[in-house]
Amino acid sequence: MNKPRIVFFGLGIMGSGMARRLLANGFPVTVFNRNPDKAKPFAAEGAKVASSPDEAARQADVIISMVADDQASRSLWLGEHGALSAAKRGAVCIECSTLSVAWVRELCAAATARGCEFLDAPVTGSKPQAASGELTFLVGGTAASLEKARPVLAAMSKAIIHLGAAGSGALMKLINNFVCGVQIASLAEALAMIERSGLDRTQAVEILSSGAPGSPLVKTIAARMTSPDAAPNFLLRLLAKDLGYAITEGKKVSLELVTVGAALDHFKKGMAAGHGEKDISAVVKPLLGGATSK
Repeated sequence: MNKPRIVFFGLGIMGSGMARRLLANGFPVTVFNRNPDKAKPFAAEGAKVASSPDEAARQADVIISMVADDQASRSLWLGEHGALSAAKRGAVCIECSTLSVAWVRELCAAATARGCEFLDAPVTGSKPQAASGELTFLVGGTAASLEKARPVLAAMSKAIIHLGAAGSGALMKLINNFVCGVQIASLAEALAMIERSGLDRTQAVEILSSGAPGSPLVKTIAARMTSPDAAPNFLLRLLAKDLGYAITEGKKVSLELVTVGAALDHFKKGMAAGHGEKDISAVVKPLLGGATSK
């Protein structure tokens, strides 16, 4: 059987790895990126490069988006030359970005009105998992749409979890990311306390990493916080965005996410200090006076 024709929007840290997994698995892929320079290398790797979302989407069986936020997603799908203006009936539209639940549900309605199927399928994992095809998809949408898209998602993942109706994946991803953000912010405070108190940093970090607090995330981020210049796996400003979306979702169920608000304050300070385009581990830098710890 012929493999479905795939369009992939967004070739950043995550999207580039995901698109390459699809190419490596033999799918015909067309890519579009707002910055065309990021798309150029994919032509040499076998992808077609489109000049606009609607041009890309016109013959696609599956359309996948992996972009920064609600605004970027809305522009790709519904903006001038948006993908939904050209998507054919029956195409499966998959939004993998970490977005607000309200926008995801609005997008689902727009895709359905166009005659398309829709899945929100954000992922857990970061740059290494995207490159190796070991992401976990958190999926909202119908079971039938998921089964139609499963071979495509399987090429990029180690697990595919169906959580319920459209919006379920987006909500679970925000909950996942706010728990991560709180852990990272508390670890930043802990490292600053270790530094300012004169404790042996290596010894103290080993105690935290090997003891009860030592989640996989804490172990990974502790190593990155103590690295001279960790290359970005997840941009600081994007986690700050996710924490803001999570706070909004909490309010919808009459829940004040106090710990998330405190964590977001640290990430905002990191952005104000010029670290927004750096790895999330850079949230520790303002607490250390702006310098990487010794």
